[in-house]
Amino acid sequence: GVRLTGSRAGVWADFASGEAGDALDLVAAVLYRGDRAAAVRWARRWLFGDGPAPLPVAAAPPYEAREADGAEEQRKRRIAVAIFAEARPWIAGSPVASYLEERGITLAELGRQPAALRYHPACWCAEASAKLPAMVAAVLDAEGRHVATHRTWLERDESRPGRWRKAKLQHPKKAIGSFAGGHVPLWQGASGVPLARAPEGETVAIAEGIETALSVALACPELRVLAAVSSGNLPKVALPPAVRTVILCADNDGDNAATARAIERAVDRFTAEGREVRIARSPVGKDFNDALTAALEASGP
Repeated sequence: GVRLTGSRAGVWADFASGEAGDALDLVAAVLYRGDRAAAVRWARRWLFGDGPAPLPVAAAPPYEAREADGAEEQRKRRIAVAIFAEARPWIAGSPVASYLEERGITLAELGRQPAALRYHPACWCAEASAKLPAMVAAVLDAEGRHVATHRTWLERDESRPGRWRKAKLQHPKKAIGSFAGGHVPLWQGASGVPLARAPEGETVAIAEGIETALSVALACPELRVLAAVSSGNLPKVALPPAVRTVILCADNDGDNAATARAIERAVDRFTAEGREVRIARSPVGKDFNDALTAALEASGP
């Protein structure tokens, strides 16, 4: 709970753990392992500097000793949640909208923006050692808890003024936090309810990447569509018992043995759970985003 008004505005408490404090305590706990002085410096930069200070993924104080795996994962999860919270909840008119439109994806055609997607104007990128604009996506578990955040860093397309593209980095897409078994909920389909409350007998389409999943949602808005983030996570995505049919939107990766094994494991896993499993592949290109862009090019301006 957070007090929003009165003399104690900004004071918060976690009634499950017993933790409590003010805004600086929260920053210190999430970003600086309890170092309040570092939180004060962060706050001064955020309030008086040139925009939000970068999240200290690389700049945090070094560990005196390695934390236990569970504590380290909790730290990453807190940072993941903080990144998503810093991002702007609207996409229209942002570099994210431009990037998606370059991929043939116009969210206005869906009638609303997926709540799991946001625009971060200055998301820290360790590879570039700089803040870069990014599309950030919340990765949830089967109960709807935020467990990781996926980032796609963007840059201006100098050959096309006003347009944005995926940043030219060795790793322009990365997730922070453990997303094994999780998913990015991009479209709720005909039911319009969260995955945890899916109606009995629902069909779910699962794609590997965000862009592919959005392309499927545009083509089949009646379906619930999830992004698994990676091919290796396809067979791990946790689904409620009410989901009876799973459509695996497989990429055409040629002779990629790892992808083929992931699809096989996904089929085996979901079948063993008593679900009907179908495999859908794009008729052209690598994935359904290629099919979408090919269709748009064929239709002309």
